[in-house]
Amino acid sequence: MPIKKIAFIFLFFNIIFLNSALAQKLTEVDKIVAKYSKSFASTEKLADKINKDFSSDYDKARAVYSWIALNIKYDYNAFLNPPKIQGFSYSTEAEKQRKLKQLNDNLIQKAFKSQKAVCEGFTALYQHLAELVGIECEIIRGDSKTRLADIGRKNTSSNHAWNIVLIDKKWRLIDVTWGQGYYDSSKGRMVNDFNPVYFDTDPDYFFAKHYPDSGTYLGNRISKDDFLNGPLIYNKTIENDNKIKSPDSGILEVKSGDKITVEIKNISKSDQVFYLNKRNQPVKVQNPKEKRGSLEFQILADNNLGDYITIFVNTNSIVSFKIVHK
Repeated sequence: MPIKKIAFIFLFFNIIFLNSALAQKLTEVDKIVAKYSKSFASTEKLADKINKDFSSDYDKARAVYSWIALNIKYDYNAFLNPPKIQGFSYSTEAEKQRKLKQLNDNLIQKAFKSQKAVCEGFTALYQHLAELVGIECEIIRGDSKTRLADIGRKNTSSNHAWNIVLIDKKWRLIDVTWGQGYYDSSKGRMVNDFNPVYFDTDPDYFFAKHYPDSGTYLGNRISKDDFLNGPLIYNKTIENDNKIKSPDSGILEVKSGDKITVEIKNISKSDQVFYLNKRNQPVKVQNPKEKRGSLEFQILADNNLGDYITIFVNTNSIVSFKIVHK
């Protein structure tokens, strides 16, 4: 068979697989929104379409999330080379608020028209569209935890933003920036990969990866130490509700011969569970025990253990810990 034909067949089946994987992620609301135009004449036209197709606030909020995540791409170049902060002068508080609103309106329209943004554009556009469909929405700014190096960081920084929406008298957490995809360091580019887990995310999972500048959520204090020193969790952790029952710290002080006990919810002996040693070789966990809807196993701390350890379940990364060798 000619090489070109083989390549075409491979590409064809790869597209089918990717489309099938995306279809499995989509709710009925997402499937409707996925058929929308990729561009609208105005945000008001998009909001009118959402109001026409959906009746409940929950479905409208989800529709806004889906359209943005499916159509607005993360502008990684703008992230690497942020524009200079635009200053302005004013003589009255009313003039200040008017100019701030104009800057925000420009940010919204730029994200909507160019279909590119960083988190500020994503959150501003989400808030704008949510309010157009009649949903109360706010923007929260804070820190994010995405890399191994974030485990055990000393301080938080204000480097991210997300939304909360009020639906049925309950505030819901939303990060539409992370819903649209992720950065693939091996390819050096953003990968568009719609992910529903950052819509109405469980607060326990959400605040393992987010820390608000205020240090509070709905008046409740959030532990900065838990955020900084907790383990790093991944999208599949949230999607599969793989709560990390043990260890509760992301920083593990061990000496040679110690055994690290790990317990993860919603996995069983039938799952393939392994970690990578410091040479990036997979090591299958030995003698796992099923325990109250979880799987418990031990990892031997030896010379093959690197500075970080990531647990995989069926090839999906679930949790990472920082190893401190005594």
